[in-house]
Amino acid sequence: MLKRFTCALLCTSLVSLSGFAAEAMPPVAATQVLKAVNSWDGKPIVYPSGAGEVTVLNIEIQPGAETGWHQHPVPSFAMVLEGTLQVTLRDGSSRRFGAGEAFAEVVNTSHNGRNVGAASVKLLVVYAGAPGTSLTHKD
Repeated sequence: MLKRFTCALLCTSLVSLSGFAAEAMPPVAATQVLKAVNSWDGKPIVYPSGAGEVTVLNIEIQPGAETGWHQHPVPSFAMVLEGTLQVTLRDGSSRRFGAGEAFAEVVNTSHNGRNVGAASVKLLVVYAGAPGTSLTHKD
């Protein structure tokens, strides 16, 4: 009798715990990683007029490597998936972004990205451009 009671109690507990686990983990979850009206240097985000075109790139920068000085003529938004990226403007101001951080990139502003860590920087970048518009211009 005691064995049946213990077994019934254990089974009831497991069912209760599995129900608790199912409630704690929703089947779909959304986490906001960026909401911005300005790029990271404080300038307003302005979309190009006319038809839109969205381009998404995975970018990888090796340790110590740099992007070189360049500009983006369209708004772009990045999320650092791995590593540490330092972005520097011509005036010398800079900002570091680490894994899990998202940011609105500067537009029509010369900048250079540099991997300042020991591991590769991996970025997911979304460009909000227009058909036929270049995403990047080298300086």
